Amino acid sequence: MLFRFRRKELPWEVVDSKAIEPLDIVSVGEADTCGTYVFHVEQLRNAESLRDAVVFARQQLLREVGKRGFNVLLSESWSLTIYRRGKRHRVEVGYNGRPAHVLGDLPPLRPPPFMQVLQDSL
Repeated sequence: MLFRFRRKELPWEVVDSKAIEPLDIVSVGEADTCGTYVFHVEQLRNAESLRDAVVFARQQLLREVGKRGFNVLLSESWSLTIYRRGKRHRVEVGYNGRPAHVLGDLPPLRPPPFMQVLQDSL
């Protein structure tokens, strides 16, 4: 079978190319690290403030494990509890993660897992 090049078709050009290299995990913490963070809020207007609380709790936990030489969390979980006293609210976020140290350039931080759960809150 003879293949013919169609003169009317333009060949494909490479416009962009990206590759992801695997990260080398040097060490993993022996146990999960837990942190509990409490935020006092005058009024909860929307789920955005709840998402901000979870993101801030994650950042704080990453700072804490960073002091011990770790730079990522391999597995993550969180819990959020809202308390009310009169018109004031208190938000308590428990954030857990297994710390690890990874060599190389870290990918940009992704949002905490399952943030859509908070979408229907409030």
